[in-house]
Amino acid sequence: MQDFRSLLHRLADSGLEFVIVGGYAAVTYGSSLVTRDLDICAVLSDGNIERLRQVLADWHPTHRMTPEKLSFLDVPKSGPLQNLYLLTDVGIIDILSTVLGIGDFARLRQAAEDFDIEGRVYHVISLEDLIVAKEAMGREKDLLAAKELRAIAAKRKERDA
Repeated sequence: MQDFRSLLHRLADSGLEFVIVGGYAAVTYGSSLVTRDLDICAVLSDGNIERLRQVLADWHPTHRMTPEKLSFLDVPKSGPLQNLYLLTDVGIIDILSTVLGIGDFARLRQAAEDFDIEGRVYHVISLEDLIVAKEAMGREKDLLAAKELRAIAAKRKERDA
């Protein structure tokens, strides 16, 4: 069972700076698509990786892209990380250092929109950047999402005109 709200709240409470990207961001803008993971963009510095280990510890995070499903808590950091793909007791979380077609955390944060989600303010990739990122992925599901997001963007422009 996915509990994205618990993941988001815990990450925010930890002080980790991040931008919500991917399917959950699309849903935030009104997309009808279903997402099975939470994607965020953050700086994967040594300090942030240690913060993530502490924050996620009781949810038993494992590296979901390795055949051995190694524990994120036990594997020593070996050099700079670009992305973390974790499976936890409350859901899947992918932590990216860059988003294809857009750039790194600083670039995403600069254009991000703030959304109130259950009384907390979160930074969400801008709608325009999300469309570009989905198109850059090039997968059929991402292209369908981009098409829907373009329609949402058009309605926003009509509303704001």
